[in-house]
Amino acid sequence: MIEISGAKFSFQPNGWGSEIANQLARKCDVVNRGLSGYNSRWAKIVLPRLISKDSASSNHIAAVTVFFGANDCALEDKNPQQHIPLQEYSENLKDIVKHLGSVGVSADKVIFITPPPLNEPAWEKECVLKGSALNRLNSVAGQYAQACVQAAGQCGADVLDLWTLMQKDGQDFTGYLSDGLHLSEKGNQFVSQHLWTLLKSRVEELPFILPYWGDVDPKQPESGLLCD
Repeated sequence: MIEISGAKFSFQPNGWGSEIANQLARKCDVVNRGLSGYNSRWAKIVLPRLISKDSASSNHIAAVTVFFGANDCALEDKNPQQHIPLQEYSENLKDIVKHLGSVGVSADKVIFITPPPLNEPAWEKECVLKGSALNRLNSVAGQYAQACVQAAGQCGADVLDLWTLMQKDGQDFTGYLSDGLHLSEKGNQFVSQHLWTLLKSRVEELPFILPYWGDVDPKQPESGLLCD
């Protein structure tokens, strides 16, 4: 499984990527291609370097998660470097799926993850500390989340809509975020639990890599350990 995103923290202790990797131990490797601060435009440019036809075929990719939007939705007048217009964001996601398809990863193996909601007061404090004004809005993040959901439907990919799920029934979502934007430990747990629900059907039939230790013949271990 490969994770492509604009955040590099999923493999930190208690991160959602490390939790998924633990779930898939001895079934498949989870490869982190999180690029901190990147948006979907930059991701589309570097994607051929991350996943090529050779790497896709040799690794037998079971699933690819695509997690962009939290940087794309930055306000153009406050953060023009990361901002990507809404329509281009949508097209970039579709182009990512097209590239994956061109190297042998079908759309049904792709899972989009929408940006989570934004805790504006907390993120504004972070912005002020860096000498800038609030550069994102939760309502705008919601527009990008909706565009992500629509793009997934249009290209046949699956989607995990964090923006909607974390605010479902008016629940307080602020605990899912460490600084108003990035996921907290609780937020990482939320992502891993909901993502696993989508991944399970794609990986449950994967065989274990190498036999269970109790099935190895101690007198002739080669007979079990060297077989295909």
